Amino acid sequence: MDAFQTALFQKMLKFGIVGLSGMCIDFSITWVCKEKIKLNKYIANTIGFSVAVINNFYLNYIWTFKGVHSSIPSAFGLFVLFAAIGLILNNFFVYLFHGLGSLNFYISKALAIIGVFIWNFGSNYIFNFHK
Repeated sequence: MDAFQTALFQKMLKFGIVGLSGMCIDFSITWVCKEKIKLNKYIANTIGFSVAVINNFYLNYIWTFKGVHSSIPSAFGLFVLFAAIGLILNNFFVYLFHGLGSLNFYISKALAIIGVFIWNFGSNYIFNFHK
C-alpha cells in the first residue's frame, strides 16, 4: 500500500470505530428514552439518532479528519445532511433486501449498514473533510 492508501484506510477504520460508538450511543439513549422514560418510540429514536450524530461529528472532526474543515457550523451542517441521507438510504436498502428480496431482516440491515457506511464515509471524505 502506498501512503495515500494507508492514510485512506486509517481514516476509514477511524470512521468505522466512531460509527460503532455512535451506534452504541444511539441504541442506549433510544432504549432509555423509550423503556425507562416512556417516550414515544419515534421520539426516543429521534433523540438517540440525534445525539449519536452530534457525537459522531465531534469525534470525526477532531480524530478521524483532524479538523481539516475551516468552518465547524458548515461542516456540521453537511455531516447532518449526509447522515440524514444515510438514514433514508438505510431504510431503502432494508426495504429492498427484506421487503422485496425476502432476505432475513437482520441480514438486510447488516447489508444496509455496509452500504450506508460507504455513503457516509465517501460523502464526508470527498465533500466535507477533504483538504
